[in-house]
Amino acid sequence: MRCANSIYLRIWARHTIKLEAGQKATYQRTFTTDDVRAFAEISGDKGVHHVEADIYGRIMVQGLLTATVPTKLGGDMNYIARHMVFDFVRPVFSGDTITCEGSVKKVEPAEGHLNVTLSFVCRNQGGKEVMRGTTEGIIRA
Repeated sequence: MRCANSIYLRIWARHTIKLEAGQKATYQRTFTTDDVRAFAEISGDKGVHHVEADIYGRIMVQGLLTATVPTKLGGDMNYIARHMVFDFVRPVFSGDTITCEGSVKKVEPAEGHLNVTLSFVCRNQGGKEVMRGTTEGIIRA
């Protein structure tokens, strides 16, 4: 369904969402030492900086675990990523609270789906940028 510059999309016959360029969404998560250790077991990413505390008692969060913050925003839209670019600007540590703001950059109707481009910026509790990126993918109609 299309209305002016907005696209309304029925997702899996359960929800109808309005999707348009410029839309924003946010999600916030605090990473714990248990999160980092569990991800190390699942991923095999057990670099010493992910399993041993630094002089401040913190463990560095794996980059791909940090990347779950913006991917949660995509999951809320039933977005299927086809291409993702992550720039890891500074490390994230256990105890850090990360807030991600995602923005819809482009929405184009296609046969049976929408082509969607998103961008995101993640900041820690001090407001410092820790990660940014873009992604292109689809949302099935």
